Amino acid sequence: MNTKRILAGVAVAAVAACGGILAGHFAGGAHESASAITNADAATVAGKQSPVDQLWTAAVTTPDGKPQSLAIYKGHPIVVNFWASWCGPCVEEMPELSALHREYAKKGIQFVGLGVDSAANIKTFLGKVKVDYPIYIAGFGGADVARAFGNNAGGLPYTVVIDANGAVRATKLGQIKPDELRHTLDAL
Repeated sequence: MNTKRILAGVAVAAVAACGGILAGHFAGGAHESASAITNADAATVAGKQSPVDQLWTAAVTTPDGKPQSLAIYKGHPIVVNFWASWCGPCVEEMPELSALHREYAKKGIQFVGLGVDSAANIKTFLGKVKVDYPIYIAGFGGADVARAFGNNAGGLPYTVVIDANGAVRATKLGQIKPDELRHTLDAL
C-alpha cells in the first residue's frame, strides 16, 4: 500500500513537471533567449528589483543549512539551474551540467544549482548523487526567482545564463541541450 502511494506521488510530480514544461513551450518559453537584458533595463521595465538583483539577494542555504549569499558570484559569468530532487528531467541533466561545469571552469564560468525543494529532500539526494557544482537550497521561494527570469509556467528544470556584467544571456525551460549551452557559453 505504501509503495502504491509513493508511486502515485512520483507519477503526479512527473505529470506536474511535464505539464509545466509543455505550458512553457506553448507559451513560447521553451527556447533559449539570445537577447541580453541588463539589470538596469529589467528594473526599468518592471519598476522594481531586476531578476539578477533578486537572485543576488535571494534567501538560500547550503545543504548543511548555513545561510549563503549568491552575491559572491556577482561580477562573474554564471549558469543557474533551478531544479528539484523529485524532477526526473532535472536529475537526468545533472551529469551533463557537471561535465560542462568542469569544462568551463577554466574560463571562469560558475555553475550553481538552486533547489526548489525541501532541505531534507536535497540533502538526501546529494547523499546519493555526486554533483560537481555548488548546490543551494532556495526552497519553494526559488520558484519566485525563476518566475522573475521569465519562467511563468513554473516548470523545472529552468536554466539561466548570466554574463559577468549581470546581463541575462539565455534562459531554457526544460532539459539543457549541451551543444546549445556550449554555444551560449563560448560567446561569453
